[in-house]
Amino acid sequence: MPSDPLTAEHVLEFPGGYTRTTGPVIGRFLTELRDGRLMGVRTAEGRTLVPPLEYDPATGEPVTDEWVEVGPAGTVTASAWVHEPRESHPLDRPFAWALIRLDGADTALVHAVDAGSPKALPPGTRVRPVWRAERRGHITDISHFAPEVTKIVSPVSTRYRLTASPSLTRFLEGVRDGVLIGCRCATCEKVYVPYRLTCPECGNPIAGEVTLPDTGTVTTFAINNLPDPRAPEVPFVSAYILLDGADIPLIALVGGVPAHQVRQGMRVRAEWVPAEERTLSMTNIRWFTPTGEPDVEL
Repeated sequence: MPSDPLTAEHVLEFPGGYTRTTGPVIGRFLTELRDGRLMGVRTAEGRTLVPPLEYDPATGEPVTDEWVEVGPAGTVTASAWVHEPRESHPLDRPFAWALIRLDGADTALVHAVDAGSPKALPPGTRVRPVWRAERRGHITDISHFAPEVTKIVSPVSTRYRLTASPSLTRFLEGVRDGVLIGCRCATCEKVYVPYRLTCPECGNPIAGEVTLPDTGTVTTFAINNLPDPRAPEVPFVSAYILLDGADIPLIALVGGVPAHQVRQGMRVRAEWVPAEERTLSMTNIRWFTPTGEPDVEL
C-alpha cells in the first residue's frame, strides 16, 4: 500500500547574525553610504560601476582604485510595482522596485521607489534618495528613492466683473422676457442673433431689431460625456441651432431626446424656465427639445 512521504521541517538560522567581511571595494561603498555619499568605482575601460564590484563584469579584469562620487539623483530605467508589501519590504505601502542609473554611473542600482502609483513611474523618471536619519553602513541607509518634484498644484482664483455691452444687455432683457432678439443689417440684410450693433460681414452699423421665434434646426452638434450641472443627463448634446429666420446659429444644449438620436437637420424648440424664475441669463432656456417635425435638409 502507498504511504505518505516522510517530511521534516528544518530551519537554518544564525541567531547572533551572519557575519562576513566586505572587502575593500564593497566596504568603501558602504562606508560612504554611512556618510551620506554615493560612490562608484572605475574600471580599466573607464566605466563607473554602481554598486561597485571588485571585477569588471564585462572583461573580468580587476577594477581600478579610482572612486567617483555619483548622483545623488538618477533615472529609472525599469521598474516592477509591488501592490501588497511584505513585512520584510522597505516600505509599508505600495511601492516599486526599480533599476536606477545614478548620474555619472554606467550601471543601475536596484532600490525601492515611493512613487504613489505605477503610472507615476514610467522609464525616464528622475528620482532622488531619501536618507535615513541614522545610518550604519548598509544599503538600507537609503530608506527609498522618491521622484523629483516636476510640478506643483497651486489654488488659483480670479475675481473680475463683467460689464455687458448695450447690445448684449438688450438681448438678455429679451431672454428674460421670453423672446429672442436679433438684428438685421440694412446693407447685406443678414439677420444675426444675439443682437449686435455692427454687422460682422460688412462692418456697417445696425439699428433694426428683429424678434426671432424660439424654434430652429440643429446644424451640427457634439456629444459630451463629462458631467455638467446645466445638462439634463450624461451623455448630453451641445449643438449649434439655426433659429428660424436667422443667418447664423447659436449654441445651446439639446434635451428631451437620447444623445445618440440627435442629428443634423433635427427641428427643435426652446424649453423655457417659468417666467418667475428668469434672470438676465441664457439659463432662462434650459435646452432645446425636438418638435417632432420632419428633419430639414441642410
